[in-house]
Amino acid sequence: MTATESREAPPHERHTRMTRLAGWSQRHHWSAIGLWLLILVAITAGSTVAGNDYSNDFTLPGTESQELLDTYAEHSPQQTGDSIIVALQADGGLAGQQAPIDSLLADLRPLDHVAAVQPPDPVSDDGTVGLATVLLDDAAGAIPADDRRAILDVALGHESDDLRVELSGDAIREVEEGGGGGAEGAGVIAALVILLFLFGSLLAASLPLITAIFAVGTTFGAVALFSHLMTIPDYTAPVLMLVGLGVGIDYSLLVFARYRAELLHGAERETAARIALDTAGRSVLFAGATVVIALLGLYTLGLKALEGVAFGVTLTVLTTMLAALTLLPSLLTIFGRRIERSIRKRPRGNGKRWRAWATLVQRRPLPALLIAVVALLALSAPALDLRLGFADEGNDAPGSTTRQAYDLIAEAFGPGANGPLVVVTSNADETKAQAAFDVLNAHSGVAAATPPQASENGQLFTTLAFPTTAPQDEETADLVSQLRADLPDGVLVGGPTAATVDFSSAVGERFPLFVAAVVGLSALLLLMVFRSVAIAIKAAVLNLLSISAALGVMVLVFQHGLLWAEPGPIEAFVPVMMFAIVFGLSMDYEVFLVSRMHEEWLRTGTASTAVREGLATTGSVITAAAAIMIVVFGAFVLSPDRMLQMMGLGMATAVLLDALVIRCLIVPAVMRLLGERAWWAPRWLQRTLPGVRVE
Repeated sequence: MTATESREAPPHERHTRMTRLAGWSQRHHWSAIGLWLLILVAITAGSTVAGNDYSNDFTLPGTESQELLDTYAEHSPQQTGDSIIVALQADGGLAGQQAPIDSLLADLRPLDHVAAVQPPDPVSDDGTVGLATVLLDDAAGAIPADDRRAILDVALGHESDDLRVELSGDAIREVEEGGGGGAEGAGVIAALVILLFLFGSLLAASLPLITAIFAVGTTFGAVALFSHLMTIPDYTAPVLMLVGLGVGIDYSLLVFARYRAELLHGAERETAARIALDTAGRSVLFAGATVVIALLGLYTLGLKALEGVAFGVTLTVLTTMLAALTLLPSLLTIFGRRIERSIRKRPRGNGKRWRAWATLVQRRPLPALLIAVVALLALSAPALDLRLGFADEGNDAPGSTTRQAYDLIAEAFGPGANGPLVVVTSNADETKAQAAFDVLNAHSGVAAATPPQASENGQLFTTLAFPTTAPQDEETADLVSQLRADLPDGVLVGGPTAATVDFSSAVGERFPLFVAAVVGLSALLLLMVFRSVAIAIKAAVLNLLSISAALGVMVLVFQHGLLWAEPGPIEAFVPVMMFAIVFGLSMDYEVFLVSRMHEEWLRTGTASTAVREGLATTGSVITAAAAIMIVVFGAFVLSPDRMLQMMGLGMATAVLLDALVIRCLIVPAVMRLLGERAWWAPRWLQRTLPGVRVE
């Protein structure tokens, strides 16, 4: 392919769907803004009145832990609800505190969603620690937060100098955990500071933020309404905020930066807006499409726990795209004159530093490439030790009641007491149940097992097996596999600990298919846009490299306990969510940078000039956009929620590496080494693929 093969009219002379969209937004700016405002108010009001119906669905069809739950639902439905453990400690012995304990249990029984309350059993050998059980009538996520809070408050209200009370269980953890805290506000303020530094005008800096807030606010209410029609997890809302703010500001910034560049080149305001939408707007459309493809790839995993959040975040990305292409041009029409004055008074640099940097990299492309790749591979190395699982009370804040209960139980009854395995024998086979009990007692990985207990209808026999190791230990996961192999046929091993093992295994097994689907479709899109085999392959490989390096950093911090984090497994769904989001976002910078290089290649026909000028015109914008995403994502490290901390750190690290190491170092070096071959594709492929223009 050569530059002369694709001569096109200058941007200001083109009449395309994008320029017509810009023209409509300019002519009907008040109508567009009014429509967005009306939609935002209507959806917000509707979601406020209707509330939300977020619920978690961790069903795992085809797994043994799910088969156990289905068996309980059929033969012993009263045992399908979650439970809360009330850990009681009295230094002088629980026997001396019988009256306060009876009063505590009596006050818990009449509370909403409490199905039954069992007295302390077991009790530690020294008689100072006992575990009472509060059986709930439903899953923890399906019980209103106020009712769970009431259980917590009533129990802790009975604590005294002589009786210590701590609570454990998912229902209590969800009450104690906050949302994003001040993370969203901190991220927005930091983003505003970066935009102000970039544009030198508070008004100019505010427009991308206003656009993002409109989009995120609209989607936030819409997802709450959709939760009444489909299963959407309760952690969708903070993830939506995290992604929506970063992507919303980013997309608006790309369009606004091109608008500003055209003004600096002398274009009229209306013309500048049309060119911005016809160039950067197309990049936004394509980048958004890759994010959507990556998110929809989550459906290949077949996990209900991820499909609801994939829908919510996909809707967020689509709304932010729409806002950047319709709301922002309308705002530019209203405030364009004031923005133009501030821009022309304070013109920024013309890319001299980025042009000099590109020239430096092009002089020594091979050393630059090798140093950058080795650094990324070194960061990626810890990801080979990635261990999936779920955080439990042992990872909670030291001062929380759940962490206090966890430590108390482990000290009194052993580490495995915090995650007993549920072993069930069906078909009223008492002989097989006793045989299973004998196997459990003889196993070196089992500290103790309770005798088989029959269900009310006599069809099930349940035994609790207490591992010698903590729930998160690898030895415990190995124990689950060993017991399933050693126990007689028809005996099921389940419970929360076994379900975590099953969920992590399901994610691990299906992850390669998910990665292949996302990478393949994204590479195909790039191939259609740039008609280049090398660019499609390069983008896929480099995006994988930046994500693997981010996973390596996440493993160091959260799995090995580097810096502030409590050591523990990586939340099973975080790597797939992070991959889907970050892989799509990485395409933003790929498209924005390479499309400008392609634009220069078509104009000049010189590969080295195309690389240099492409980086010179986009380097500052990519850096600013990345900085905004980094501060927005990084602010979620301040969240009290471990999952949000992981996603915030992982995504911020991936964007940092992608923008600075890959886009500003590796890509110019690779493009220099490839030369004109960077834009090559077989003629048969060029004839076969449909044309998609981004420039």
